[in-house]
Amino acid sequence: MNRLILTNAKIVKERETCLGTLVVEEGLITAVDQGVTRVPEAIDCEGDHILPGLIELHTDNLERHVAPRPGVRWPPLAATLSHDAQIVASGVTTVFDALSLGDIVEGSDRLRNLKSLVNAVTEGVGRKLTRARHHLHLRCEVSYDDLESLLMPLIDNPLVRLVSLMDHAPGQRQFKDVESYASYYRDSFKLDEDTFQTLLERHSRSSQECASRHRSMVAGVCRERNLPMASHDDTTAEHVAESEALGMTIAEFPTTAEAARLSHEKGLSVVMGAPNLVRGHSHSGNVSAMDMAEEKSLDILSSDYMPSSLLMGILKLWRVAKWRLPDAVALVTANPARAAGLSRLGVLAEGNIGDAVRVRFDDDVAVVRRVWRAGERIF
Repeated sequence: MNRLILTNAKIVKERETCLGTLVVEEGLITAVDQGVTRVPEAIDCEGDHILPGLIELHTDNLERHVAPRPGVRWPPLAATLSHDAQIVASGVTTVFDALSLGDIVEGSDRLRNLKSLVNAVTEGVGRKLTRARHHLHLRCEVSYDDLESLLMPLIDNPLVRLVSLMDHAPGQRQFKDVESYASYYRDSFKLDEDTFQTLLERHSRSSQECASRHRSMVAGVCRERNLPMASHDDTTAEHVAESEALGMTIAEFPTTAEAARLSHEKGLSVVMGAPNLVRGHSHSGNVSAMDMAEEKSLDILSSDYMPSSLLMGILKLWRVAKWRLPDAVALVTANPARAAGLSRLGVLAEGNIGDAVRVRFDDDVAVVRRVWRAGERIF
């Protein structure tokens, strides 16, 4: 029998932490007991914490590995495996690789690499080369003219488990301040002023002409396939109402306290960036994740661009904000599992899949010591 026994561990269950023993047999949790066992095969965790495997719903980390420098394109499968290794080393056992469908600059890295990255993740999973459990999160840029032509060939890939709708046009949402839009895109693509102004005008016009139609199209496609949908960068009460009407169940990175509160009140799972929480503020001037945590309007943390930030976010909520540890851990385990329909993940309980992370919380850092997926050690 394939059996894993972890003992002398602070086991973080759904509502409490106890010093005890976790048993996983044939990939499933068969016991979560108080007390220490002396079974010879048991692994002494030396008082470290055992958490459920972390669940990441939105990370751009894969795109960073395939395009590590401007003008550099790394082989997509090798990039996928490098990303996978970093994710697992951060305690993540289930990851939704977020890939953007559409961009504001034709021929950008995101557009060039989209198909090859989908193929690489699919191949890596199919050949059992990846250690984490990988799903695809399709980020639909509704202001992109040809969104439908990008979406339809990908939507029935069985790895697709989440779709989000975003509009990065200037003067609204994430870029309500047009100057922040200018700073981000002009600097990112190294555009001269005339080229940038042409881009800005074209993007604004495209959003006005396409965004509403594309939102309805994507929502219809997802409803037909029973795929969960997430809004992105909602800012106003009108945005939240629109998201609710379209059937969104997740609110990613609302930019204002008003949008976060309303989304939470309406039952949408509010996702905020763990880097925002760890740093104490948003890098783009949006609402603070810690403020939302203090108001209890925060449901899920996403590492976004920094995989290690999930555990650092837990540590900050626990040690600084004085949250109960199980409540903090739920933001990266049980809550994202529920939001994504992963019914047997995210909680250390009998009958659930045996994903576990051994963590040592040492002052201001969280050290990942071991990771198991369905009872098999992957780190």
